[in-house]
Amino acid sequence: MKAFHYNRLLVLVILVGLVSALVVNVMRYRAEQQNLSIDMAIDYEGLLELAERSGETPEEIFRQAKEAGITSLAVYETTFKKLNLNGKASAVPGSKILENYQTGALVSPEWRALVEQGKIIGTEVYVTGHDALTYREVREDLIRRLGADRVRPFMVDGHEALAVKANYKSFEKMNLGMPTDEMKAVNDAGFYVIARPSNYEKVTDDDIHAVFKRMDGIRVSEIIYSGKEVLGAPKRLKTVIEECEKRGITLGMIEATTQLQFYQQDGLMELAKGMDYRAARVYSIPKDEQPKMKMAAAVERWANTDEERNIRVNLMRIYEAPAPEMTLVETNMKYFKETKEILERKGFTTGPAGVFPPFEPSPVLRALIMLGVAAGGVLYLSLVIPALNRRPKLELILFAVFGLIAAVPVLMGHGGKIRLIAALASANIFPALAVIRQLDWIRGRKERPESLARFIVMAVGALFVTGAMAFAGAAYLSGSLSDVEYFLEVNIFRGIKLTFVMPIILVAAAFLQRFSVFDSPDGEGLVKQLKKLMDMPVKVSTLMVLFGVLVAGVVFIARSGHNMGMPVSGLELRFRAFLEQALYARPRSKELLIGHPAFLAAAFAWWKKWPTMVFFILVLVATIGQGSMVETFAHMRTPVMMSFARGIGGVLGGAMIGTAAVLLAAAWYRLMEKAKHMGEAKE
Repeated sequence: MKAFHYNRLLVLVILVGLVSALVVNVMRYRAEQQNLSIDMAIDYEGLLELAERSGETPEEIFRQAKEAGITSLAVYETTFKKLNLNGKASAVPGSKILENYQTGALVSPEWRALVEQGKIIGTEVYVTGHDALTYREVREDLIRRLGADRVRPFMVDGHEALAVKANYKSFEKMNLGMPTDEMKAVNDAGFYVIARPSNYEKVTDDDIHAVFKRMDGIRVSEIIYSGKEVLGAPKRLKTVIEECEKRGITLGMIEATTQLQFYQQDGLMELAKGMDYRAARVYSIPKDEQPKMKMAAAVERWANTDEERNIRVNLMRIYEAPAPEMTLVETNMKYFKETKEILERKGFTTGPAGVFPPFEPSPVLRALIMLGVAAGGVLYLSLVIPALNRRPKLELILFAVFGLIAAVPVLMGHGGKIRLIAALASANIFPALAVIRQLDWIRGRKERPESLARFIVMAVGALFVTGAMAFAGAAYLSGSLSDVEYFLEVNIFRGIKLTFVMPIILVAAAFLQRFSVFDSPDGEGLVKQLKKLMDMPVKVSTLMVLFGVLVAGVVFIARSGHNMGMPVSGLELRFRAFLEQALYARPRSKELLIGHPAFLAAAFAWWKKWPTMVFFILVLVATIGQGSMVETFAHMRTPVMMSFARGIGGVLGGAMIGTAAVLLAAAWYRLMEKAKHMGEAKE
């Protein structure tokens, strides 16, 4: 039997790196605890719509919304589609004025005179103002967006009007700047303003200054840009950064529909970086989805979203239909209030969105983490390559080379790429090492437990030990990546799909170096067994089994990650919802229902001396659970303690399910033995 030795120096370096990783994770936890303020927001126009639908005054709706927990109202740029409705200004196509002249509906003598003089052109748009502030801001923004040569002022009926060369349909929807009167109304009602400006074509510094000047004296919580590019893109972002810093404004970054990174806006990432990531993630339940959701489900969605995905701006929508036995206003106020209450129960506060404090662990700590990963990599190689395992000096030489490659870039600077590589290595190597250590432990045992009770205690204990060792990989992964860019998901862990498969491959290689899947007494090693497997004749039934395994693997990978190629069943969704409500953090299905129960099943296969091929397959399935525990921490936007709690829940729940399965298998064994004895007695 091949004996594999664990290089003590490599193990010591791994432990030192682990301590460093844990220190960084404690720092991460403290930073996350400083970022617990949620901005409960809704569109200003959404509350106005609620007032119109209910017949109540805007002031009364504002008062109730504030009492229910809303903290900010989002104000968008004005358009003539809005202005034509609220009467503060109006835009009329020249063709309509000419039509009114012909039908006699145009009663103003001065407007009739302009028509008769040929000064009204059917393809132009004519703007008049009925509120001095609104007209002044509209005039200013039209000139900025279209140019002075396309905006001609003239006097009519004692007031200035504008003749604009523009297509009316597109002109009606054109953004015309942030409305000062609306922002002041929001502040007067006791809310913060979420500003939603858009960019200008060929934007200038003067355009940017004008946008922010309208915010002077306004309490702005966040700025969330509208459209496909941020204000100032592509060449004037520096001016935007300066204006935001001067006012202490937080950047809102809208989560993408895939829940991965952000809605694509040109210049967004550059702007976030320039603002030193004074930024908050924004989420809104899709407009077509909310009407289908019961209020309780929507409230639970907000709680889970804020807790698991680091969302700090809840951009809410009104329900357009009342709940049973409630008015429309009561329905929405209950929705706001219950959302606030569940957030407070989970430890959040409400107000302007929280941001992460500056977070930059010591380069020395980072370097020690890199050395630990390098030591883990060399240790794994020594446990699958017998020739290397017999040469400790060569192990140390390899460690020195890998360690320098990994640690030096971190000591010299940010080392972003090498930290990502280290995280990827941690996610794959440490779960494999955890399983391999248990394989070596059972190889060294001369006796097997005599009773079922002792076996269960041993097997569950082994699962807990393996899980603890796998958690070392999680600490390494988190310690490697921890910074604000990953917390906000500006940067993401690359290689999620790989981590679903690679630990299984790494464990398979180690297993074949230790056991013969053909139950050869002398063992045959990795290469010989692979050759033997390749030379085996294959039956149709075997092909069918392999095809089933392939399909299961495709499903396993396709259902994982954000861009799932395969939907989750309704039954599983209900099961997940139950776990989310019952537990602090829902365990992952791969751990709870597959990986950890398979670990107990693999132990049972070893105890009962089942064929090694069966034991081999169960060990590989068990590795899924260990790899999944570490991969959970790759979602850096999720708080570190929640990821840890999710893993603990998976181990405990999986141990219970696995134990139940073992008890059933043991009962079946007893039943079969009794049946066998009865058959022998009859003979």
